Amino acid sequence: MNQNYKVKVNNDIELEFKLDEIKKLDIQPLPNKTYHLLKDHQSFKAEIIKSDFLNRKYTVKINSNHYEIDIASQLDLLIKEMGLLLGNAQKVNDIKAPMPGLILEINVKEGDTVKEGDYLLVLEAMKMENALTAPRDAIIKSISIEKGQTVEKNQLLIEME
Repeated sequence: MNQNYKVKVNNDIELEFKLDEIKKLDIQPLPNKTYHLLKDHQSFKAEIIKSDFLNRKYTVKINSNHYEIDIASQLDLLIKEMGLLLGNAQKVNDIKAPMPGLILEINVKEGDTVKEGDYLLVLEAMKMENALTAPRDAIIKSISIEKGQTVEKNQLLIEME
């Protein structure tokens, strides 16, 4: 089976390449993420300026011109077609109590900007302190609890936007 890749350049030009075509390119690696390419008897100097391997997005400089490159394999296209992209996952806006307990600390206030992983509050349950963290970057919209309050499982604690 021949692997195909769809490439979008500067969110404008769409190209399609077969793996065999890519393997036939004459590419010589040079130091510092630079490469020398020969294609159709033309010489190109390419440099990878920025790379996001997981999302297959690259900024490439070719002969002094910058290009934003998005690469998608057949599997990527199939996943997108099926609507299974990570970006389509539901955003978590509500922080709910994972178990009944007592609120020991609240480390944020309404209007605060939080980053993924920031500590929001401490919930004591079964004589253990549980730190609840932000699941994503967000702004604290409302806080439904107070320090010292007892909460039930699935009770709304913090709402984010």
